[in-house]
Amino acid sequence: MGEILVGACSWTDRRLVASGWYPRGRRDAEGRLRHYASRLPVVEVDSGYYALPSRRNSELWVERTPDQFRFDVKAFSLLTGHPTRPQALPADLRTRAPAGPRAPVSGALLDEVWGRFAEAVEPLRKAGRLGAVLFQFPPWFAPGAPAERALEDCAERTAGWPIAVEFRHPGWWEAERADGTRALLSGLGATAVGVDMAQGLTGSTPPVAPVSRPALAVVRFHGRSRAWGRGSKEDRFRHDYDVTELAAWVPRLRRAARQTDELHVLFNNCCADAAVRAAETMRSLLTRPCR
Repeated sequence: MGEILVGACSWTDRRLVASGWYPRGRRDAEGRLRHYASRLPVVEVDSGYYALPSRRNSELWVERTPDQFRFDVKAFSLLTGHPTRPQALPADLRTRAPAGPRAPVSGALLDEVWGRFAEAVEPLRKAGRLGAVLFQFPPWFAPGAPAERALEDCAERTAGWPIAVEFRHPGWWEAERADGTRALLSGLGATAVGVDMAQGLTGSTPPVAPVSRPALAVVRFHGRSRAWGRGSKEDRFRHDYDVTELAAWVPRLRRAARQTDELHVLFNNCCADAAVRAAETMRSLLTRPCR
């Protein structure tokens, strides 16, 4: 069975910092990361989606964590076709931003952003700390030829990187298409990302843990809020997992771990300390002997 690493999708969320999970004296930038890494073995850098990460931060993250610690970095919004505010770009690129939320992005701007993102995550990759770069595609990224061409372009640009792909359009994992989706990602050398979320909504994706790459599998737990797809970030992700909800996933996660070298289980129910508490509970469940 592959190694299972369980963590949260942020260690810097302001509500987590305010929750009391970090002890006194460890609430500065360095102290928070060192404390987090002493409790959990993997974290997702979700801030990479909202603004381009910096090389210096990656260097500091390597210095402040043990050798076996892993960072999964969420790709910048412009790289996955999400609307991107000019203010999210570096100051020298803002005048080249798209004119509107769905306006086309110039090839020159896209090339520059790809280059800067790659430069920023290189210290993590070089140190062996980069678990995956997560490409989370938007709900309108539907199955079909245009999406497959976009995925091929992404794979070409990230050659040599460990990449993971999460789809927000439920069509990718419908029963009749799931095998094809898995094969597509496998052929591109990409890890398929499974999710847990509220079911019965228009955008609900099924609770599967697909394995498309023998080196790594990823499952992200988004909570089970009925406000998914609307409301504030807190509304969409507010959920306290109870032990029965988590225990139901244990057989599924163990099956995935048997097919891969490493499995990352990441909690995105980012309200106060709900994500880190769920992560610690899941770790406990997964270390219990199988019955």
